[in-house]
Amino acid sequence: MPYIIETNNLTKKYGSLYALRDLDLKLEEGNILGYLGPNGSGKTTTIKLVLGLITPTYGKINIFNKDSSKNFEEIHKDLAYVASEPAFWSNLTAKETLYFFSKFKDNYDKDYQDKLIKRFDLDVNKKIRQYSRGNKQKIAIISALARRSKLIIMDEPSTGLDPIMEQVFRESIFEAKNNGQTIFLSSHLLEEVEAICDQIAILKKGRMIEFGNLEDLKHLNQTRFEVYFKDKKPNLLKIKDVINVKQDKNKMTFQVVGSTNAVLSEILKFNPSRIYSKPTSLEDLFLSVYKNTK
Repeated sequence: MPYIIETNNLTKKYGSLYALRDLDLKLEEGNILGYLGPNGSGKTTTIKLVLGLITPTYGKINIFNKDSSKNFEEIHKDLAYVASEPAFWSNLTAKETLYFFSKFKDNYDKDYQDKLIKRFDLDVNKKIRQYSRGNKQKIAIISALARRSKLIIMDEPSTGLDPIMEQVFRESIFEAKNNGQTIFLSSHLLEEVEAICDQIAILKKGRMIEFGNLEDLKHLNQTRFEVYFKDKKPNLLKIKDVINVKQDKNKMTFQVVGSTNAVLSEILKFNPSRIYSKPTSLEDLFLSVYKNTK
């Protein structure tokens, strides 16, 4: 399967500061990539590099198997972008704004646009200055999806959407995937990433520290525990591979990396009243990976 985005040693420096360092990333056609990391981790820098808004200090970016530095205009004909804070012309209506953006793509799908307008419950006759942030985000999402581009790059696209519209957004992303489109999704909503993404990349201080599908990232084999005690509680910090221990009155919560035999043996010595366990969520996994990586 061809790669839609492929980077090799992609690096961006500002003076002596590395905003992004030696990024090797491969995004397969038809996949949804969740790109994770806190502010300053290199997410926005990556997006700017992929979009051609800034040039790399060194390294390469291929998009659609073409060198992005030499095929900028051709690549952008089949690429759509949703900014985290889209800026539009305040005196235009949403209808006029969408019409303007439709002219950038020869095969812009007007029928699908109208379907999305109804799905997102957007009143297109208001001027942009009258819209909330969430409604401005709807305009950007609708425009990007209606372009039917091979690649859609989204920078925290569901910011400002209410829970119902977040679900509508996810359904629309799945629809794009089923249509063969590829989505690069930078997000701070781990629940969203876990629900819709095929692959996940985690960045820290400009470096990619983890990459793979959700099961690949769970190679740490973590199990989350919630245990209740009547009296004394064990000291689990002395047990290897027990992390994120929290205590609250008669309750303890923690995660175990790898085998749970040792921790269960210790817990049972203190006659727990209840024990709950479940696989680690993406949020737990993200936090533990982030804390335990220099």
